[in-house]
Amino acid sequence: MENRIAVISIILMDSNSASVVNSILTEYGQYIIGRMGLPYKEKNVNIICVVIDASQNTINTISGKLGKINGISVKANYVHKEKNVA
Repeated sequence: MENRIAVISIILMDSNSASVVNSILTEYGQYIIGRMGLPYKEKNVNIICVVIDASQNTINTISGKLGKINGISVKANYVHKEKNVA
């Protein structure tokens, strides 16, 4: 199956869930190109953006596992298949 590039955006509203999020990201670390975390203390949330290069199924699995965690919101955004990414 062909790999796709995606950005998984995670908004963490419950800091108690951070260890579970980190555990999942570590489990799939071989697919992660980069990760950026931004604590927004004024609003008591943390924003994490993870860039992934993996199969559609793997990206869906990661997003699905993250989406089941209480206190977070997850969204995956994909590079269009027809785009030629070098």
